[in-house]
Amino acid sequence: MPSAVLLDLYNTLVSSGSDVRRDQINLAMGADLGVDPPEHFANLFRQSYPQRYVGALGDLESTVRAVAHVAGVTPTPSQVRLAAARRRAFARDLLWPSPSTLEALDALRAAGWRLGLVTNCSAETPELWKRTPLASRFEALGFSCELGVAKPDPAIYLAVCSFLSVAPTECVYVGDGGDGELPGAGNLGMSVVRTVEFHPSSSAWPRARVETLSDLPALIGRPVRSPMSAGPV
Repeated sequence: MPSAVLLDLYNTLVSSGSDVRRDQINLAMGADLGVDPPEHFANLFRQSYPQRYVGALGDLESTVRAVAHVAGVTPTPSQVRLAAARRRAFARDLLWPSPSTLEALDALRAAGWRLGLVTNCSAETPELWKRTPLASRFEALGFSCELGVAKPDPAIYLAVCSFLSVAPTECVYVGDGGDGELPGAGNLGMSVVRTVEFHPSSSAWPRARVETLSDLPALIGRPVRSPMSAGPV
């Protein structure tokens, strides 16, 4: 009997931002750090996401410094602070949810659902999370960069289930489908819902989907046995 809802963060609760905007930020960071051309830093920073997602490069300042070194420069402390501040400001803008998203989360909690977060992210996300209105809505947090494992690895889902003291079969997982997250959840026996608010998809699986998070409370109702099939076919 499902009793918990596990939600993805980027492109589910908030937008991940456009590719153009992310590239602009990365280029500006490269210029801050004295990388010539700054495109070199931007490309390396983009390519470093597998390491950043599992926390392998440390906190944001350490990450900026490590990528700059790979780009062939040794930035000053003030250059690192400037580039990190630019990245933080970008992430802070992304992490502010819409009122309708907060209302949907409140409706789920009022209906009796317990909420957990399962997200692939780099170090600035958990650092900023506690200062967002999302923080008070969740009982359990699974930040990949803190857990050292990223979706679709079963360990990240199971960690959040453990934090909530629920079995995977007691969970509904909601996400846009990035990083293979939906089959990853379904293969553990979770009911799966795709959200297409920020990331439209033509995939036929799963059938259960919502146009916006506001549609989720009505779709899943109260925490009783779910009619949705658990895993992918």
